[in-house]
Amino acid sequence: MQTLQGIGASEGIAIGAAVCISTRIGDIYQIPVPENEVETEIARFLEAVEKSQGEIKRLRDRVGDEMGDELAGIFDAQALVLSDSTFLDSVIHHIRSERVNAEWALQETVSEIQARFDAIDTTYLRDRQEDLRHVCRYVIQGLRGIHLHQLSEVPDGIVIVADDLSPTDAVRLGREKVIGFVIEHGSATSHTTIIARSLNLPAVLGVSGINRMLVDHAEVPIVIDGSTGQVILYPDAQTLARYETTLAERRRADLELLEDIELPSETTDGVGVQVMANIDLPEELEDSQRFGAAGIGLYRSEFLYIERSPKLPSEEEHLAIYRRMVEAAAPHPAIIRTYDLGGRKIAREVMETHEANPVLGLRGIRLTLARLDIFKTQLRALIRATIYGDLRIMLPLVTIPEEIIEFRRVSEEVMQELDQEGLAFRRDFKLGVMIEVPAAAMISDIMARYVDFFSIGTNDLIQYALAVDRSNEHVASLYRPLHPGILRMLRLIIRNADEAGIEVSMCGEMAGDPKLTAVLIGCGLRRLSVSPRRVPAVKRQVRMLTSAPLEAIVDQCAQLATAEEIEKYLQEQISAANTS
Repeated sequence: MQTLQGIGASEGIAIGAAVCISTRIGDIYQIPVPENEVETEIARFLEAVEKSQGEIKRLRDRVGDEMGDELAGIFDAQALVLSDSTFLDSVIHHIRSERVNAEWALQETVSEIQARFDAIDTTYLRDRQEDLRHVCRYVIQGLRGIHLHQLSEVPDGIVIVADDLSPTDAVRLGREKVIGFVIEHGSATSHTTIIARSLNLPAVLGVSGINRMLVDHAEVPIVIDGSTGQVILYPDAQTLARYETTLAERRRADLELLEDIELPSETTDGVGVQVMANIDLPEELEDSQRFGAAGIGLYRSEFLYIERSPKLPSEEEHLAIYRRMVEAAAPHPAIIRTYDLGGRKIAREVMETHEANPVLGLRGIRLTLARLDIFKTQLRALIRATIYGDLRIMLPLVTIPEEIIEFRRVSEEVMQELDQEGLAFRRDFKLGVMIEVPAAAMISDIMARYVDFFSIGTNDLIQYALAVDRSNEHVASLYRPLHPGILRMLRLIIRNADEAGIEVSMCGEMAGDPKLTAVLIGCGLRRLSVSPRRVPAVKRQVRMLTSAPLEAIVDQCAQLATAEEIEKYLQEQISAANTS
């Protein structure tokens, strides 16, 4: 038995057999082609292209039928590459002029294009390299007669282990016999991770070297835990029995949670806590309603851009999705965050400059105000969608009040345009900001003068405050939501919001951890926004707590020196409060 540690990216447990899939093309050799066989080689290349086009089209159609156009749009970029006559003509030119095999000619063409992209300081062009790599792999598979992911001969219950996976692979595999993913690379915001979550498949990323361990082995017994990031190869009988028991218990617990979702979300002493849903994809709306969420606390609108990439969504496409969100959330609010592209997000084609550190660069509200030509399309749709219900607009990564002031100025311009065009909208929509930068937290009393609500984004706030990249395995252990500095910052934000008379909620992952619910209530939070499947567990935890002693408990926690001390003290005090 061997236990490996990765980064949990999509929750759940999978017990099955590991199938190792390498997405690397492997070595390609230059092979001379006799002059009388050049045209045959070109025909072989075009046949492989046609097969690849058909495969992508079939996949896109299937995803469109099963998961909606939003996800299906991910694959349009690859189809565009394969239909580009300049690209195809360049490969054919290499075959003819150099009399070489199609694989070599294709690789030469891709290398030339990538070199040109690297020389141009445009993020959009550089990011197209990923599409080129995927297309090149598909065509070479066709040339070699290889079907990389043929699952017809393997049993059900497969966990895919790969160095990397394209969105195409993730969807195709996820809709077949696959029950989970283990990937050496990738990030929590990658297309593959999004798809895993939307398919409710556990996924673990960052398991370095696992492909080398399994590449020569078939169907290795494996257990993965997408919550803890653990991957166990060749589990012994005792470990297997333990995980099977855990999996069965989780399933029973999920069913039990669904039984009382209609119960009020309030503490034993009658303090109500509104539990809303974070939404990435429209497909999650059904889960949001099924699990009893009180509206949408965060819709990450950048995923609409990601799904449409390389195209930009039209105003009508924006409007349709926002109307769907608002109507699904009714009678509760739907909070739509303007796009937070850049940084580690995908779809950076809206950015025009290369940035050495894009996470701290042109992203969030900075990018939207810098690219009003793109942002106005979204803003027009957002304001138009206000007629369908309680739509609230939220701005990401705000650090200075001037950004809010400028947004309001642009909003006035847009409303004047809509008025002149005779399009309906409401002027009284609520505007809020994400508090996810320590500087914004420290001046949250000033920020509160300009907005109607705050939403605390703990994912970035904790990372920036503690200088910890939680996706970096070397420092991930330092990511401590219960760090006393974090507790003090949360109390400051909430106190400033309360004094200003504006609403405050939390939409980061901290909000979705039932073990931290007591702390958040003690800090003064009464609105939490979590992933749809966590709603029942958080609501149940709320009902188990008595709010009266929690504020004093959190006050004491903020005076302790370490996160470990805080966690221990918290457990002791909550247990005592619940038994008294």
